[in-house]
Amino acid sequence: MVRRISAHEFRQYGWVIEFPKKASKDKSINLFRIVRRESGNCGWRIAYLVVRDKAIKRLEQHVETFESFEPVAGRSLLYVADRKDPGRIECFRLERPVILKKGIWHGVVTEGDEAEIKITENAKVKCIYWKLGFILRRPHQYTNR
Repeated sequence: MVRRISAHEFRQYGWVIEFPKKASKDKSINLFRIVRRESGNCGWRIAYLVVRDKAIKRLEQHVETFESFEPVAGRSLLYVADRKDPGRIECFRLERPVILKKGIWHGVVTEGDEAEIKITENAKVKCIYWKLGFILRRPHQYTNR
């Protein structure tokens, strides 16, 4: 089952990158908002990912950094789990930019030939991998739940 991303539905895993209440009395003023700030002296990095996988056999985790996934082109699906439990894996269509909390298991597949995603994370990232023992493929179902 593929779920739509909303701030409410995704709150267990992280944050949707959006500007709440875009309405402004003065339509000539730019709107600016810091969505998440990492405290400390961590540097950030921005990456560009071209996803060509249509199925994945593992998820990864970063316990020391938030990570944004910002769709640029194509359509992709984001698999996430807050625990190392196959029954906890959920799938979201990556239609909007999101930030994953630290320690969230995740993986991305394309719904077409390829998708492009902008990623922002700490400059140094330690990856932990979870070999699933099964293959995650694009689901055929889609829900608005």
